[in-house]
Amino acid sequence: MNTEAFPNPNDIHRTSLDNGLVVLARANHSAPVVVLQGSLPTGAIHDPSGQTGLSSFVAAMLTRGTKNYDFDRFNEAIESVGASLSASSSTHRIDFNLSCLSEDFPQLVAVLADVLQHPLFPEPHIELVRTQRMIGIQEREQDTQSMAYLGFYEGIYGRDHPYGRSTIGYADTVPSIQRAGLVDFYHQRFTPNGTIMAISGDIETTHAVELIQQYFGDWSGAEADERIPPVPTLTEMQRVDCRLPDKVQSDLVIGCMSVPRYHADHYALRVADTVLGKFGMMGRLGEKIREEQGLAYYSSSTLDAELHAGVWLASAGVQPNDLQQAIDSILFEFKRLSTELISESELADCQAYMTGILPLSLETNAGVASILQVMEINNLGLDYLQRYRDIIYSIAAEDIQRVAQKYLRLDKYILSVAGPEM
Repeated sequence: MNTEAFPNPNDIHRTSLDNGLVVLARANHSAPVVVLQGSLPTGAIHDPSGQTGLSSFVAAMLTRGTKNYDFDRFNEAIESVGASLSASSSTHRIDFNLSCLSEDFPQLVAVLADVLQHPLFPEPHIELVRTQRMIGIQEREQDTQSMAYLGFYEGIYGRDHPYGRSTIGYADTVPSIQRAGLVDFYHQRFTPNGTIMAISGDIETTHAVELIQQYFGDWSGAEADERIPPVPTLTEMQRVDCRLPDKVQSDLVIGCMSVPRYHADHYALRVADTVLGKFGMMGRLGEKIREEQGLAYYSSSTLDAELHAGVWLASAGVQPNDLQQAIDSILFEFKRLSTELISESELADCQAYMTGILPLSLETNAGVASILQVMEINNLGLDYLQRYRDIIYSIAAEDIQRVAQKYLRLDKYILSVAGPEM
């Protein structure tokens, strides 16, 4: 893996404005396009009690009308130049994305500034977004995979914890969201302090920073607060069932508590997760449960590392009659990873896979902007991409076994099942 062409401290321009907004810019003149990906330090963790989904609702309303652009004029400004500008919400952050031709970038930064600093939350669009949300929730409640995941996170964290709640809300919370709540959330939580803007494309880095300073330098706001309530402790095996009698497939999610992104075990867990359910046709889970045993339509694993906690899970979609056998097979692979030392060749294959896919993610401006954001949010340093290969290859087979023993606990896991039969 040649890291010379990767973004590095010599070609990433990082600037922190006086108001706390951080800009990371990298020039790429291979095509006349610029991508800006950014995020604000607020999200579902700040949804008030009884108003789950509020932050996501706010994000959806940002492009529905601003001080200088009503809904139609906003869409005309974006579509007339073939650009895109969108916003969405996650657990800790509200994300925004801008992509356009380089010649249109200054104009579109001005639009973005209006979106983030002067949204109006027009009443007619509030009801339109509410209707869309309710339809999405109804569709989720009839989807076995979505409900299995929802049951898992609610089970492992609890619905009272922000990590356990749906970011888009529930049928009993979205109707209570009103314009006053949207406006209050905006004024309390939107701030440049902790906001990140990563820019990649056909623009000089100094010019990119100058544009952000011009349109966002006078923005002010409170200090970001990313604290969350204490994360519950999982002390035993628990099962969560959601019966959907008209379905022909069952989906299951099974997993354990893990660690936050900053934890020293994170990279060993990343490699172990690749072995378990990511490599090739979805690692050992895909090979054994889907290919050899023919039990699942899909089977894979996920390491979900948040800022303050994490989970390590496996999921599968199966015929209802094969549900218990699939559960047993996944638990067997959990145990095998913790009791049998993996071979050096299997480890080397997974490490080569993890380092080999990195260049592919950096082939586009969107990919570069995305990794720049990740580096900043997690304080990885501007030389992270140069260090990444050594980090991954420093993980030994013994590390895989150690983290599997520590975190894949067969006495402390959540099993969530959604389907016609329990």
